[in-house]
Order: sequence, then C-alpha cells, then structure tokens
Amino acid sequence: MTHLKDKLERIYSRYNKREYVDPDPLLFLYDYPEKKNREIAGFIAACFAYGRVEQIMKTVGRILEKLEPTPFDYLMTRTKKDIANDFKGFRYRFASDVHLASLLLGIREVLNRFSSLENCFYSGWTHKDETILPGLVFFSKQICKNKEIGHLVADPQKKSACKRSLLFLRWMVRKDLVDPGGWEKVSPYQLIIPLDTHMYKVGMMLEFTRRKSLDMKTALEITRGFKKALREDPVKYDFCLTRFGIRKGLSMDHLTRFIYG
Repeated sequence: MTHLKDKLERIYSRYNKREYVDPDPLLFLYDYPEKKNREIAGFIAACFAYGRVEQIMKTVGRILEKLEPTPFDYLMTRTKKDIANDFKGFRYRFASDVHLASLLLGIREVLNRFSSLENCFYSGWTHKDETILPGLVFFSKQICKNKEIGHLVADPQKKSACKRSLLFLRWMVRKDLVDPGGWEKVSPYQLIIPLDTHMYKVGMMLEFTRRKSLDMKTALEITRGFKKALREDPVKYDFCLTRFGIRKGLSMDHLTRFIYG
C-alpha cells in the first residue's frame, strides 16, 4: 500500500492544480472569499452537478448571476414571491423553476434557523462520528423540510451514493490548491468519496471494490480502500484521479499505466 500511496502522491502533485479545474462547477466557489457566500454558491453548484459539464456551468452561472449582490444577501432580502418570479420558467433537465425556488427557500430557512449551512451540518454531526453521514442526514432533512425540491438533494438514508452532496462537503472541508475549504471543524478523515462513473472505474482498477452498484455502500467501500493508503484524508486524491477520463489527453489507460506501468 506504501507503493500505491507513492504513485497517488505523484499524481496528486502533478494534477491537483487549479489549471485542471476548468470546466468544473468548483470554479464558481473561487468567486466567493466569504465563507457564508461560498457555502451557498457551492451547495447550489453541487446540486446541479449532473449532466453535460457545459450545461452545468451555464446553468449554475445563470443562477448565481441572479443571486446578486451576494447569495447570502439575496436570500435574506428576497420574498418567496420575488424568488419565484426571478426564476419563473427555469428548467434544467429534470429540475423545474418550482424545484429551484424550493431549494433556495430551503437554504434560506436553514440560514434563518442555524445562521449558516455549516452550523446546520454541525447540529447533526460530532467529531466522534466515523463518517460525515450523520451530519449529512440531518443537513439534508433540514434543507428539504416540507419542500418540493425533487432530485436536487439526494436522501442519504436511501441507497443513493449522494455524489453531489459529498462533492460539496469535499469542497468545504478540504483545503488545498483545488478545494477552497472553510468548514474547519470536520476532519477530512470523515469524508466519503463522491462516487461517479469515473471514480467507480478508479475504484475497480485499484481493486477497492467489486460491487456493481454505484451506491453509498460502494462509495464507503472505495473510501475504505483509500484509507489504507491515507487514513487521515481518504478523499485527497478524488480530484486528480477523476481528471483521467474527463479531460482531453488524460484517459483511463493513461492512469492505468501510471499506477501499474
């Protein structure tokens, strides 16, 4: 496993850089130096991080452009009717204007009750938890409470891998050249791999899993595999490894040769 860690560290040193972020919804977080705005923008960006990346970037950019002067101020000053009118006619794949408005109202209710998304998460989490799942369950319930949000926020109590929610937590908990961080109480040790088809192929290649379902059980299995290499930060290599198969010139064959060649 030491040999694997050395290979992963070399990949991390080479590809975990901002020049490899574009196009990725993570880019939007760099526009918000204040944590209270970054966490809102990040959560919205993560909720819409599905489908073709070009459309993701266009959609998230359009939403955030309307949340001026800042996402926090917008949510604290607009009425329910204002929000509905601002996004009337919005549609992105399965998400309608009703789903988006409900998501924004859910975020606002959390801000009113807990003052920040971070504090809401902490209300369901402790530093003794093995993973972030207890905090994520509580957080998701509060956002979706009596709201018609549809599929924008996955339910961690079901089989879903909750890839987008776990991606958001990676952005907010980890801090390096790519992940901007901001939530300092949560340990990176507790994070779970945001499982998509790219990370699933990596997990299979590294023999961290043999499961065929891209669900939470598989995400936890792959996370345990990475913990054998780096116990304190199992999600550290998520960004750099998933560049392979996404960016031009970086195929899964390249990654296989990098690891086993």
